[in-house]
Amino acid sequence: MKKIIGIGNALVDVLVQMKDDSLLTLLQLPKGGMTVIDEERMRELRRHMQELCPYRATGGSAGNTILALANLGAGPGFIGKIGRDETGDFFADTFGKLGVRTCLTLCETPTGVAHTFISADGERTFGTYLGAAAQMVPEEITAELFSGYDILYLEGYLVLNAELMEKICRTAKEAGLTLCIDLGSYNMVQAMRPMYEHLITEYMDIVFANEEECAAYTGTDDPDEGLRQIASQCRLAVVKLGGRGAMAMWGASSPQYGQKAEAPALKVDVRDTTAAGDFFAGGFLYALCAGAPLERCLQTGALLSGYVIQVVGTRMTDEAWSEIRGLIS
Repeated sequence: MKKIIGIGNALVDVLVQMKDDSLLTLLQLPKGGMTVIDEERMRELRRHMQELCPYRATGGSAGNTILALANLGAGPGFIGKIGRDETGDFFADTFGKLGVRTCLTLCETPTGVAHTFISADGERTFGTYLGAAAQMVPEEITAELFSGYDILYLEGYLVLNAELMEKICRTAKEAGLTLCIDLGSYNMVQAMRPMYEHLITEYMDIVFANEEECAAYTGTDDPDEGLRQIASQCRLAVVKLGGRGAMAMWGASSPQYGQKAEAPALKVDVRDTTAAGDFFAGGFLYALCAGAPLERCLQTGALLSGYVIQVVGTRMTDEAWSEIRGLIS
């Protein structure tokens, strides 16, 4: 089975559930988006969160996908940067216990934290203090990091450091890896679309986007047309449609260009959509690496996504993971 390594912001999620969205309005956080914050703003968010009994779990978009792959037994790797603090220890220990081969550079800046506000409808909104994660520099990216792996999974949030992202993509491509990106957040795609287009057309083989990100990138509200446009720029495009499922299309650089598959979402009660897309990507890539057809890849992604949205954060029970592994075996 092909091996996957992820690279991204090594973050710890601090999550709270809200009865309504008034706190988002107060804190000026766009619902469903990701806003990068500084230390002063982080303290403000923390003050408000303390009253709502916060919960902690490992996070970061790529980190969540690698977490899912590890629980499926895929033996993935992860590259990131953490601080010399208890939060960083929590991140490293969690991944280590799951058998993830980590390359976590240490620095004096505090470990990054994603403050996650969960609305009553399950939608999540992030106020992210990148901390140590933002200290990763191009000079730290070497071909040796990718040795032994076939696929590199990147989170779209790394576009905030264009020079770093360019070095990662160029180095991984030269090392012969297949490159895969999740676009990350619709508001980031809106703000940095030229950079996304450059990365997709120059480097990416596989592109994941949710419906809002797809619209922001392609300029069309028709997800079928958006999927077609993204597929014209890569080898495989995947668009996630929330409760309506997901669809995928082989792209222009594939001999199967134009072939499309769809799969429905699991019908479950949504508690928290945090990591839904990340776990979907983990399930999809797991099946893809096992040689499954496109529809089966979508179904496996939907299975993982359907399970994780029934819990707060990403901590699922061993029993749940055992069920999942049984269903996809």
